[in-house]
Amino acid sequence: MDIKSIKGVGPKTLKVLNSIGIYSTSDMLYYFPRGYEDRNNKKTVDKLIDGENAVVNVEVSLIMRCKRTRTGKSINRIVFKDDTGYLTGVWFNKPYMSKTFKIGENIILYGTIKINNGEIEIIEPQYEKIKSEEYNGIIPIYPLSKNITQNALRKISNQCINSVNEDIKECLPIELKKRYELEDIDYAIKNIHFPESFDALNKSIRRVKFDELLKLQLALFLIKNQYENDKTAYKINPCPQIPKLIESLPYKLTNSQKNAVNETIQDLNKNKAMNRLVQGDVGSGKTIIAIIALFDCAMNGIQCAMMAPTEILAQQNYESIKKVLQKWDLNIQMLSGSTSKKDKDDILMKLKNGEINIIVGTHSLIQDDIEFKNLGLVITDEQHRFGVRQRSNLAAKGHNPHVLVMTATPIPRTLALFIYGDMDISIINELPPGRQKVDTYFVRPSLRDRIYKFLKKQIDEGRQGYVICPMVSENGDLDVSSVEQMAVFLKNNYFRNYKIGVIHGKLNYKEKEKIMKDFYNKKIQVLVSTTVVEVGINVPNATVMVVEDADRFGLAQLHQLRGRVGRGIYKSYCILIGDPKTSEGLERMKIMVMTNDGFKIAEKDMEIRGTGEFFGLKQHGLPELKLADPIKDIDILKDAREVAKYLIESKKIYDDEFKILREETEKILYEKKDDININ
Repeated sequence: MDIKSIKGVGPKTLKVLNSIGIYSTSDMLYYFPRGYEDRNNKKTVDKLIDGENAVVNVEVSLIMRCKRTRTGKSINRIVFKDDTGYLTGVWFNKPYMSKTFKIGENIILYGTIKINNGEIEIIEPQYEKIKSEEYNGIIPIYPLSKNITQNALRKISNQCINSVNEDIKECLPIELKKRYELEDIDYAIKNIHFPESFDALNKSIRRVKFDELLKLQLALFLIKNQYENDKTAYKINPCPQIPKLIESLPYKLTNSQKNAVNETIQDLNKNKAMNRLVQGDVGSGKTIIAIIALFDCAMNGIQCAMMAPTEILAQQNYESIKKVLQKWDLNIQMLSGSTSKKDKDDILMKLKNGEINIIVGTHSLIQDDIEFKNLGLVITDEQHRFGVRQRSNLAAKGHNPHVLVMTATPIPRTLALFIYGDMDISIINELPPGRQKVDTYFVRPSLRDRIYKFLKKQIDEGRQGYVICPMVSENGDLDVSSVEQMAVFLKNNYFRNYKIGVIHGKLNYKEKEKIMKDFYNKKIQVLVSTTVVEVGINVPNATVMVVEDADRFGLAQLHQLRGRVGRGIYKSYCILIGDPKTSEGLERMKIMVMTNDGFKIAEKDMEIRGTGEFFGLKQHGLPELKLADPIKDIDILKDAREVAKYLIESKKIYDDEFKILREETEKILYEKKDDININ
């Protein structure tokens, strides 16, 4: 039902509601409060405690004149009273507040209490002019836009709840609600907006969170189920020489690497297409999993393709594959934008007739003129750097090929199942033996001179180093000048006789590739860069990572940057230079110093930044969650996933009792069909 059908919603109110995403009564019902005032627990002025958030019912006693500071800022003070004492409301830069109140008005205030030398203040309080019958109970506080009040929004919300029952559809049968102790959905919606008690509110929120997570998990399971049912693939018999290949490696596989290999080999041995994600920490050894999968398929006469986001990373993968598989008679080639026309034509012909077993490349692999004889395995490295369409275009070059994707973003397993619920997941949570632990230090800018002298000492010993500058402009563009200025500063003060390279996002692809190649080949000693090196090549000789203004970076990003060093035999260091102005910024620095465990860092990052931002839900094609948080609501997520898995595997999702649930899930799939994609 259109929201304008609700009493009190005129043209002006309608415009405001539309601006905050409310077009229908259903939108209003699912426009949840951001908080609550417990007016059953109002305090009298004499009972207020310094530092607490409190609700008080007071009367306007005195309206003081607005004062201005030397800097031009305004301070408004309004004195309120009840039977027990006086309270001063303080507002900053809101000169209109003195005209907002009238002497004798009955007001509800909600805010932080500050007591200094016996004077009681409430700082920047929310306020509401009330009638005697309006201020009892647990009152919802909605996210507001300009030109609408809390009272107005509450009245509209209340009318929607009382008059529009068809917008609240029960999607779960009684048995399921009983088993998981879930409230009826109409009860839940009503009590989220106007709670009978905090117990009723908590139970109601749990029900809505369960519904959100259940529908998402069902959507992902349905995609996965369709993928597995519809896509028959080459059945790859495990190559008997795989143990010999593993024995030939100059290192032993970790237990998590062994598990990932076994899971991948088992998937390939099925006549349905593999759809597996290998996720691991920086430097955990994901590439060898890909190489063994390539070997297994190639030795079975099946063509394979591995795509990387940059030419230099593709080149690195190509060299690694050639080195590991050199003892076996396999035709391994590389195709990129710099491949000559003659070589490209030769590669295209050999791909088409099946002479090439393994092709490694960049986006060049998805060009229209590339054809395979029997492409059976597609691997994408650093998968988050590719769009959905790019990955699906490569898979489309074969007939339902097996798909293996790799990511270096460590996410705890249960949460990975939430994000990548349409995929099977292998997690590598151990570092290979001999992998250098990177010592991490946080220093203030006053020690900058000492840090760069240390970097110079490392370079004098034959090593190399990175210096990272942050993004600083408001629109998110890379500040090219800051990078170039840093390079000049370093050249003039520390590295006059050394080669310094500069790389940033404004350089074109070929320029960036050349600089990275020069750094890899030791032609550049110091690489001054923005975060474009966050995902990049391995430079074993690089031992120092200096991050300027480190407190401006997220934890996950800092961890990725740190992973650029410590890849060789030399002791390596990550030095974070910063001057955090907030406790959050300082906390990030402490976490980086305390641990090198990417999974622990990921958990902390999600706690600090919030799940939505960390995951980038939009880039995964998942709809926004209104109440649920996969981190905080991990127990609800597990229950929802359990139910979703049961409904799909038993096919009960197609029963009449789950018709509404199925329709609502299919709506998610339809709305997100271009985004949620497993290829």
